[in-house]
Amino acid sequence: DQQLMRVLRMEELAAKRASETKTSVFNERECDYHQKIRNFSIIAHVDHGKSTLADRLLHLTNAVTAQTLKENAQYLDDMELERERGITIKLRTAHMKYNNHTLNLIDTPGHVDFSYEVSRALAAVEGALLVVDSTQGIQAQTLAHLDVALDNGLQILPVLNKIDLPASRPEEVLDEMVESLGIDRTHAVRCSAKTGLGVDKILEGIVNVLPSPVGNSQGPLQALIFDSYYDVYRGVVVLVRVKSGSIKKGDRIRMMASSENQFVVTEVGIFCPQRVSLEDLPLRSGEVGYVSANIKSVGEAEVGDTITIAPQNGAIQTVRTATEPLPGYKKVKPMVFCGLFPCDGGQTGFEQLKDALQKLKLSDSSLHYEPVHSSAMGFGFRCGFLGLLHLDIVQERIEREYSLDIITSSPNVIYRVTDRDGSVRMISDPSDLDVSKLLKIEEPMARVEISTPQEHMGSMMELGQQRRGTLTDTRSLSADRISLVYRMPLAEIVQDLHDVIKGRSRGYATLDYQLDGYEAGDLVRVDIAVMDEVVDGLAFIEHRNRAAERGRELAKKLKDIIPRHQFKVAIQAVIGSKVIAAEHVNAYRKDVTAKCYGGDITRKMKLLKKQSEGKKRMKSVGRVNIPQEAFRAIVSK
Repeated sequence: DQQLMRVLRMEELAAKRASETKTSVFNERECDYHQKIRNFSIIAHVDHGKSTLADRLLHLTNAVTAQTLKENAQYLDDMELERERGITIKLRTAHMKYNNHTLNLIDTPGHVDFSYEVSRALAAVEGALLVVDSTQGIQAQTLAHLDVALDNGLQILPVLNKIDLPASRPEEVLDEMVESLGIDRTHAVRCSAKTGLGVDKILEGIVNVLPSPVGNSQGPLQALIFDSYYDVYRGVVVLVRVKSGSIKKGDRIRMMASSENQFVVTEVGIFCPQRVSLEDLPLRSGEVGYVSANIKSVGEAEVGDTITIAPQNGAIQTVRTATEPLPGYKKVKPMVFCGLFPCDGGQTGFEQLKDALQKLKLSDSSLHYEPVHSSAMGFGFRCGFLGLLHLDIVQERIEREYSLDIITSSPNVIYRVTDRDGSVRMISDPSDLDVSKLLKIEEPMARVEISTPQEHMGSMMELGQQRRGTLTDTRSLSADRISLVYRMPLAEIVQDLHDVIKGRSRGYATLDYQLDGYEAGDLVRVDIAVMDEVVDGLAFIEHRNRAAERGRELAKKLKDIIPRHQFKVAIQAVIGSKVIAAEHVNAYRKDVTAKCYGGDITRKMKLLKKQSEGKKRMKSVGRVNIPQEAFRAIVSK
């Protein structure tokens, strides 16, 4: 039972922290220094008030003025895309001072597609504020983020937010959290991040409840890279949590896993929340900050790597050189794959897209890409994402930040294909599926947890059945909220399941999912042919029972998107040689009989026949230009 497991893990972590406190041996000065530091993250479901709470903490600690926050609400969400969509996409750090303590905040996203950002942040801190909306209660991502926090051994400080709203039910939600999550009732804080009510108690809880870091500033340097970004003037700038030792300007460092090259540190500093250089002061164990060392290549500073001091004068190591790297991060597996191609199909467009992806990869280690070639779209990259929102964000960032126009092919998941000769392959591109050699095809499955109010339970169960899901478990979260657990094909989830659930439940139901092996299915490849030519970028793999329906939907979309030509354009969805859906775009037609005001009908017929023959010649030699919107249409199922 997951609820019991969470309670047992919390008790086990509490006992472990008490043991570490007794056995830790530091000199008095070192111990006093660490006792004044708190490293923590804010974790919560989407729209439960993480960014607003971060703003309020920055204000109360005088890190940011009230006027600045008034002009820039959700201050840490400084990306234009974040402000437009009202979501957090990238983790952010902020250094604050409160009652002679140093508070290092790492703010995290809440959407399921950015869960890897959350896991990286939680590996760099000792505690977490678990924020729950007191009007909605426990949601799917609340449980998912809590499990990751417990896996990292973090102390949890529960926060009941939005108590100023009329629909708030803090005591009822707190009972849910105690029963379902096993949290300590005495540590719970009730607040309104919007009005500031009770937020001062959160700061007191951070100091009194969350543990201080453990480390030795005099030991060998071990600094965990938990994020990075590219600066035009400084090159690669890495965000680090110093676990042991210290690092300062002038130190010669190296990355223990990704590069044997050595770099001289040109600047270390902290985010307050704007970047502030420490000049000649070191960044010591237990602290969070940034390091700049003129790192030119994005591959030389990978997220999860460990920074240590490079040996001097040919020595094998120094007292400040670590012998073992930190555990780092578990490699994330992409769930959705699609092709990205520059609209400028030449070598220049390809190189520009390659440069953009390299720089995005630096700050988004969950992005995967490899070069590919398409007969329809030329040279580009096959990219892996954690979901469709992740895909959409990356696409928009490329277009805005790097001024590139790109074409996106059909998104797909990874299928496991067994050929007749017994060989097994993993494919993410439908064009790689050779039907003539196919023995069986298996699709990735996922464990899906839908948290919904009781009144929407019937609608959610109907949706689960429509998406080929198998109900494996149901459990009550509270008097009016229930959790439905399904085993469902991943392809049914990544397309639009999150949006459909929100629509059917008026925004009250939530979704979380995890990969759960592979399962054979009756799957077929559907090709889209335009003027009898298959467009490989529009192909997709679908269950046989749904193939015709989805083929018709896409054909209708393409009919509205592909512009009219001088000849009739035929659009077909085909499985092998069988046409399952067809549409056409009518040709432009000039009224060639307009000048005929009477006379013999044969004259008009002669003109119409001549026009028809011209259209046939155009059709035989003409080419159809498929606009970028046609490839985007397939992204929205």
